[in-house]
Amino acid sequence: MALVPFSDEQARVLVNLEMHYKVWIEAEQALAVLPYDLRRKQIAGRTYLYEIHDRGGNGKSLGPWSPDQDARFRNYHDNKSALKTRREESLRSLTETARLCRALRVPMLADAAGPLLQEADRRRLLDGHLLVVGTSAMPAYAVEAGGFIRDAPDETQDFDMAWSWADAERQDPVVWPMLKAVDPTFTVNSERTFQARNDKAYEFELLAAPSRAGTLSRLDRPRPVPLPEQEWLVEGRTVDRVVICRNGLPVRIVAPDPRWFALQKLWLARQAKRDALKRPKDLKQGMALLDAVDSAMPQFPLDRDFESSLPEELVDPYRQWRARKT
Repeated sequence: MALVPFSDEQARVLVNLEMHYKVWIEAEQALAVLPYDLRRKQIAGRTYLYEIHDRGGNGKSLGPWSPDQDARFRNYHDNKSALKTRREESLRSLTETARLCRALRVPMLADAAGPLLQEADRRRLLDGHLLVVGTSAMPAYAVEAGGFIRDAPDETQDFDMAWSWADAERQDPVVWPMLKAVDPTFTVNSERTFQARNDKAYEFELLAAPSRAGTLSRLDRPRPVPLPEQEWLVEGRTVDRVVICRNGLPVRIVAPDPRWFALQKLWLARQAKRDALKRPKDLKQGMALLDAVDSAMPQFPLDRDFESSLPEELVDPYRQWRARKT
C-alpha cells in the first residue's frame, strides 16, 4: 500500500492548521511592509513627520507637519495596532492547532528549516520566487496525498530551495537578506558558492534552472549553479501546503509538481556523479512518491498526455516505475 490515509482527526487539524496559518501570515506580511515607525519630531521649533528605519531612531523626514501628515500619522498607527492585534489573536489559534498536529503525529519537517520558511513567507518569497526542493518537500506531498507516504525517507540535515522567479531580473537581493534576518551567522561557503552555512554548520543550498538563474539579482547570495535537471522542477503545477516542524512551528511549503519531483529523484539515483550514499534514498523517494501520486493524487494525472511530455532523460525512469507496478 503506497499510502496510509490520515485519520479523520489528523485530516481535520491539518485543514484547521492551514486556515489559521493563512490569517496569521497575512497579518505578518502586512506588518512587514509597514515602516518601522512614524514619529513627530521637533526641530528648530518646527514639527516634522519622520519615518524611522530602526531601533536607533534613524530615519528620514517626510516633510513639515500638516493636516494631511497628521492623518497619515494616525492611519499608520491605527493600522499597525489593528494588525498586531490580529497577529496575536491568530497566533494563539495557530499555536494551539500546531500542538494538536504534533500530538497526532502528522508529517513533520526538521526544526532548522522552520524559521527560514516563515521568514521567506513573511517576505512573500514563496509566491513565485522560491520552491522547496529535496527531502524537505516530502511532508507537503504527504498532506497533498492525504496520508503518510510509505517507504519515503523524509529527514535531512540541510535545506534546499530553488530560485523559480520567471520574470525580469530582480534588482534587489532577496535571498541573502532573508537568510541574515533568520541567522546573522550565515556565511557563503567559499568552496561551494551556492551554499550558505551558519555557526551550527546547518547548510542552506540555493539551486536554479538555467532558464531562471538569470532573474536572480547579481548582488544576491548564495549564487546557484544552473543545473539542467532543475528545469524539470518548474514544470507542471506546484503543491502549496502548511505543515509543522518537529518542534511544532507551523510553516508553509511550496514544492514542485510531485510527478516531476519524483522522476527527477529516479534520474538522480542513476547518476554516477551523485553521492553514493544519497542514491538509494533518491530511488526510494521517487518510487514511493510516484506510487502515492498514482493512488491518491488524481489532480496530478499520470496519463498519456503527461507521458508524452517527458524529456528523453526521464522516459526510462518512468518506465522503470511503470514496470514495477505491473
